[in-house]
Amino acid sequence: MNPLVVVIVAVFAAAAVLALIRLVIGPSILDRAVAADVLLTEVLCILGADMVINKHTQSLPAMLIIAAVGVFGSIAVARFVARKENPR
Repeated sequence: MNPLVVVIVAVFAAAAVLALIRLVIGPSILDRAVAADVLLTEVLCILGADMVINKHTQSLPAMLIIAAVGVFGSIAVARFVARKENPR
């Protein structure tokens, strides 16, 4: 295996572990939402790195769907927190 691939996998694995820790221990819902966004971003980066390393574009539709889920999820959490803080 290429040494660059090993470094990429190690960095993404370390970042994923740290994001999972933040996702589990919180303490607030906003911390968990940011950790979930970080994990989705890591998945996007891993798919992008796979596309570059293996020279293909088959993962592009999955990347678009994951990006849309991340954006809509962040918007939903932000609206939920805003309603919770400012009840009408």
